[in-house]
Amino acid sequence: MKPRRTLRGGMAALAIAIAAVVSGGPAQAQTLPTIVLVHGAFADTTSWDGVAALLRERGYRVVTPDNPLRGPAYDAAAVQRTLDTISGPMVLVGHSYGGFVISNVNDPQVESLVYINAFAPVQGEIAQAALDPIRFPGSQLLPPALQVKVVDDPQGIAGKNVDGYLAPDSFNAVFAQDVDSATAADMFAHQRSIAVAANLQPSGPPSWSTTPSWYLVAAADRVIPPSSQRFMAQRMGARTSEIDASHASLVSQPDDVAAVVQAAVPN
Repeated sequence: MKPRRTLRGGMAALAIAIAAVVSGGPAQAQTLPTIVLVHGAFADTTSWDGVAALLRERGYRVVTPDNPLRGPAYDAAAVQRTLDTISGPMVLVGHSYGGFVISNVNDPQVESLVYINAFAPVQGEIAQAALDPIRFPGSQLLPPALQVKVVDDPQGIAGKNVDGYLAPDSFNAVFAQDVDSATAADMFAHQRSIAVAANLQPSGPPSWSTTPSWYLVAAADRVIPPSSQRFMAQRMGARTSEIDASHASLVSQPDDVAAVVQAAVPN
């Protein structure tokens, strides 16, 4: 009888161990946060394709919400609607103007923020301040490269708005000088214009003031001057790294960008 009890005890212990492993598998998988990638001006969600593919290969769920590019409060609310559909922890990433947007998203499920050569405002600041040519010279986001047009916009006055966009003959040189012409042509085809007023609307209380943040500076950026990026990164106390890349660093150097995003995943 004694050996039988020992056998039963061993089988019971084995069953408990197997159950622990089986139940632990999904639990461990769920600890990986969802990574939310927010695009900026003059781009759409496809600008994240390379970075998103790399992160998905590493086991992360990646979401790329549409950024309407209408203004910080409106755009942050649009991104928040996407976040409301996600359960569990998140890492929120913004490129360019997308950084202004994620700074105005305050969601308790967001565990860290990542700024990819992006605006990182303080409360009451407008995006245009980061392009101040006196303090931060070097931006080429000026006419004739920068053009404006009237667009249909339900959020605008009488259903219209004034948007800014990059001219076709300047897009490659100003926005993405480190990608080949075919890639630049594809990016231009996906260009989204931004409401001019969006750069003049003040930020609310920034989420980075209460959330761990990372910042990747693009040292060859011709849109947001690198000096401005370094200033914002230092001001916010972000964990900062730097690469030799254009404003389109997420397209030209997706491996480096993905590495910074992954570094922001809580251990």
